[in-house]
Amino acid sequence: MPAPTLSSKLPDVGTSIFSVMTQLAQEAGAINLAQGFPDYDPPRPLLEALARHVLTPGHQQYAPMPGLPRLREAIAAKTARLYGHLPDAATDITVTSGATEALYAVLAAVVHPGDEVLILEPAYDLYGPAVRLQGGVPVYVPLSLPDFRPDWDRVAAALTPRTRLLMINSPHNPTGAVLTDDDLDTLAALLRDTDTLLLSDEVYEHMVFDGVPHRSVTAHPELRERAFVLSSFGKTYHATGWKVGYCLAPPALSAELRRVHQFVTFSVSTPTQHALADVLPLTGLYDELHAFYQQKRDLFRELLAGTGLRLLQVAGGYFQVADFSTLAPELTDEQFARRLTQETGVAVVPLSAFYHHRHDDKLVRFCFAKQEETLRAAARRLRAER
Repeated sequence: MPAPTLSSKLPDVGTSIFSVMTQLAQEAGAINLAQGFPDYDPPRPLLEALARHVLTPGHQQYAPMPGLPRLREAIAAKTARLYGHLPDAATDITVTSGATEALYAVLAAVVHPGDEVLILEPAYDLYGPAVRLQGGVPVYVPLSLPDFRPDWDRVAAALTPRTRLLMINSPHNPTGAVLTDDDLDTLAALLRDTDTLLLSDEVYEHMVFDGVPHRSVTAHPELRERAFVLSSFGKTYHATGWKVGYCLAPPALSAELRRVHQFVTFSVSTPTQHALADVLPLTGLYDELHAFYQQKRDLFRELLAGTGLRLLQVAGGYFQVADFSTLAPELTDEQFARRLTQETGVAVVPLSAFYHHRHDDKLVRFCFAKQEETLRAAARRLRAER
């Protein structure tokens, strides 16, 4: 009997470039600066809190679907402290299985077949496929090189009555660009007379450098009324494997998000939520992150001097984009990334992976969320390549 015929919903999508480059790094024994995860542990108070709650009777069963009340209250207090807006812990905050689940649940909740979703690219590779899985139509608007700023005239031209959602990401992955107050004001004016919703991916919110504060949509009264704002405890506490994030949204939007969330993961690890609720009031753990990562950024940029790579500016996040065109003008970015991994022993991600049509500007992305000795070892190999 023949096997059933399967028609793929994403026939053109293969394994994520991050998984591909990580596997290649493992096979080659390369230093992995491709995938965006730290090689150091979460803060000690958080680890101790998790150990405590793992052993606490009653903390091993399902948490409430939207998240533990005490954690949502702590998130509300943190939001008010940072952005001057106190969300309702009961109606406006949903704890999710990482920001990835939150993003997918938002799209599943609000995007109907045929709806258009504006994506500013380069963009995290989840965005487009997740829109398509809902039957939505991704509409890509390129960011302007070399600083990857939004071209708001092009965004305005892309808006139509079919535009259901616009997705923004600041600090930006993969480029580290950040939005300004003027950007948010311009965006508010563009959306003012539309029914377009906004998804603001702010998982790197605590990693903005050079004395510039993070400009959150949460702090913008007009935008937050139509916005889903995503954040990530995994990024904030160096615990990407814990997969805990949250979504801030007005009550009506949160209600739609929760309709989906309850059927995707239902709830997130109970002892982990208790541990996060314990440490979230320890404001120093996130207040100091900008300085922590700026030091890593500055060190890494200093170490890469003399490698022949041209380093683009990094205003936030924990990624460094570099132009390799003078080193290997004959190679595509994917070829160069593979050569660096297999021959030099340093794994990176080609920036074309962040474009739906694999646009190639001869740029690659390094992750500098690594211990100093890891960064120094990678730089030694890159200088030897030179």
